[in-house]
Amino acid sequence: MRTGTFLYILGWFLVFFSVTLFFPGLVSYIYHEPVQPFIYSEAITLIVGVLLIFLVKPEREIGYREGFAVVVFSWLAAGIFGALPFVFSGHLGLVDALFESVSGFTTTGSTVFDSLEELPRGLHFWRALSQWLGGMGIIVLSLAILPLLGIGGMQLYQAEMPGLTKDKLTPRIQDTARILWGVYSFFTVFEVLLLLAGGLDLYEALCHAFTTMATGGFSTRTASVAAFDSAYLDYVITFFMFVAGVNFSLHYRFLKGDLGAYFKSEEFKFYLLIGLAAVFICMFFNYIYGTYSNPSLNFRYSLFQVWSIMTTTGYGTADFDLWHPACKLLLLILMFFGGMAGSTGGGVKQIRFLILFKFIRFQFRKLIHPKAVEIIRYEDKKVAESIIQAILGFMALYGLFFVVASLLVCAQGIDIITATSAVAATLNNIGPGLAMVGPTKNFGWMPDFSKLVLTFCMLAGRLELYTVAILFTRSYWRGARKPTWRF
Repeated sequence: MRTGTFLYILGWFLVFFSVTLFFPGLVSYIYHEPVQPFIYSEAITLIVGVLLIFLVKPEREIGYREGFAVVVFSWLAAGIFGALPFVFSGHLGLVDALFESVSGFTTTGSTVFDSLEELPRGLHFWRALSQWLGGMGIIVLSLAILPLLGIGGMQLYQAEMPGLTKDKLTPRIQDTARILWGVYSFFTVFEVLLLLAGGLDLYEALCHAFTTMATGGFSTRTASVAAFDSAYLDYVITFFMFVAGVNFSLHYRFLKGDLGAYFKSEEFKFYLLIGLAAVFICMFFNYIYGTYSNPSLNFRYSLFQVWSIMTTTGYGTADFDLWHPACKLLLLILMFFGGMAGSTGGGVKQIRFLILFKFIRFQFRKLIHPKAVEIIRYEDKKVAESIIQAILGFMALYGLFFVVASLLVCAQGIDIITATSAVAATLNNIGPGLAMVGPTKNFGWMPDFSKLVLTFCMLAGRLELYTVAILFTRSYWRGARKPTWRF
């Protein structure tokens, strides 16, 4: 573990991060709001970053240990320094500010605010921008625009990108990062234009496009997207939530002319099938039990909420906590499915469930035909046993995180449905849960300890558990080198 290299890269990350604080400050200036919270936050972040760069002497090599450390501590630093505007503006205390900031950068969308309409526009824009930056990955963005002074970046990319597969579209990782962010930006601009056509002003359109493409779910309204009461906007946002839940390498191939790119992907077909099946199940129960007697409203709200939850966006157009228990259970299950690997969505990821189901079928076939030679295939290729072991191990670790975090939250006197759904919502980076953290409520009332547990869940879920968990092992830090100081 080369501690000096890790601290040096972290310093450059903070310098880059300080630049992002300029934009919400500009929004505050345009709307004649106090800009001091952003000026102070930017100055502190820049000073800390510059000090790390000039005080620490780096080594030119970076391994996977340094990669894991840089990724985890960069996200943690983003959460800490990103919380400063909330603190300096006087709107939140330290724990609440950290919760809100980490919720933004991990694209979770859980909030502690009771009334969002009372917030200044600069803070709203910062909430939206933090989700947009976190959506494709802050480190991937850093790799796209910073050469890191010749220090290799593949380890950072591998440690941060969500999902089982990390498509490397070009030989150079910086070029891959630029391509991914280019596609991400293209869809963001496209959505902004469609939202403008639906009657939103530029500010509202930007904020909601940022948080849709990031599958984040922060809104400028307390009632979320429901506040606009527009079928057009619901369908536009539903489409882009669906797009954001798809592997971005497929988008790139489609835009390059491979018109069949999506349906060549087995994971995409599985993602589409699960989503559509869930929509029709919700429509069935909502109609049979009289939740929505109007078929068009039933379709509109069921479609929106299923894709909002499964892609881990977390927007709301309906209070699904009032739906039939079967619908609520289905939505809770969809929280764990998440988006495709390589998308901005959270959750376990569709590809893991797809291969898990193939493995279960394989086991049944082995029981029936014990002498038959069977292999598990994914897109006509044999799935290596190491991948299956990795998926089973990941599922076990996911279950362990979920159980332990739920127990810790329940220990604070919070009811089981609220506690377990809050953990599911934060660990899978969804946003709203059920009961006291449902779509019309918030997390502000929770004890500080529970908020810290859920903040850790957000970070661990966004970084695929292992990236965070490995830092708590003794063997990871064994032999760590002390940083070499320049002075």
